[in-house]
Amino acid sequence: RQNQTETDRYIETRKRKFTNNKHQQKQQIKSNTMETASTRRQIRLRREYLYRKSLQGRERQTYEHKRLVREALASGKKLPTELRATFDKLNHEITLEDDKTSTQRTHIDDEYGDAGLFDPRVCVTTCRDPSSRLKQFAKEMKLLIPNSMRMNRGNTRVDDLISTCRESEFTDVVVVQETRGEPDGLVICHLPLGPTAFFTLSNAVMRHDIEGGAAPMSEAYPHLILDGFQSELGKRVSNVLKCLFPIPKPDTRRLITFSNRDDFISFRHHMYSKTGNTQNKDHVTLHEVGPRFEMRLYQLRLGTLDQKSAETEYVLRPYQNTAIKRQIL
Repeated sequence: RQNQTETDRYIETRKRKFTNNKHQQKQQIKSNTMETASTRRQIRLRREYLYRKSLQGRERQTYEHKRLVREALASGKKLPTELRATFDKLNHEITLEDDKTSTQRTHIDDEYGDAGLFDPRVCVTTCRDPSSRLKQFAKEMKLLIPNSMRMNRGNTRVDDLISTCRESEFTDVVVVQETRGEPDGLVICHLPLGPTAFFTLSNAVMRHDIEGGAAPMSEAYPHLILDGFQSELGKRVSNVLKCLFPIPKPDTRRLITFSNRDDFISFRHHMYSKTGNTQNKDHVTLHEVGPRFEMRLYQLRLGTLDQKSAETEYVLRPYQNTAIKRQIL
């Protein structure tokens, strides 16, 4: 009888283990299927984006031909010889255009096509094994950017970090880097297709290191001041920076400034208050909130942070002969 009882217990234990293993296998297959579907979707979106980008040169040529046809029809001049064969087709397309389709679209429109429709969600993280000063800087960056969340990096790989942020529907990833405890790098990666901007940081001053003490940090959506971005690349960089912040209310008193001077971008964060009296009603006082630092763009990549083979749109080359004279932003 005792042997029979031990045999029944053994059989029950084996059945339980077999059931648990089978359940774990099902969960693993389900998880792998979900990951595969997510990976396929990202690959498909990336291919569609690259295909639209490859058509950009052809669309630019068609847009230029339409512009010449419009000018010829408006001025009453003869058509250029190379456009006479395709005039009927171009004229038909011109008559069907509206305000949206009459302007040329680029791959930038695909990257930031839904900017302003939804508030951005930003993930702020650090490099591996951050110092206490870098953790404090990342904490201030989290308070600085509305709708952002700070994540401890740990030993997470870059590709795992980006895939997790995609699945969590973050619109941007901000990574701060350091050298010997001093913040010296900032990476802004837009999701899901890019671009990724790499900046060097210098003269970083924390909030509590500001002379006279910092003003309290407001959580209101800030007004943005983007000054000195004149070139096409400068407008591109300003687009990357401003899409980190949601659209503010008109009466907010929080200001964030990105001021470009000689390709060095000065960042400042202020609150303002109106202290006018009966004689001067429009007198405004600025209170610096912090942090403050200087930025310089050294690379702009068309893909995301985990795509090492993505096309490079711009890279800084400081040792060329004309580097001193050249201003890119």
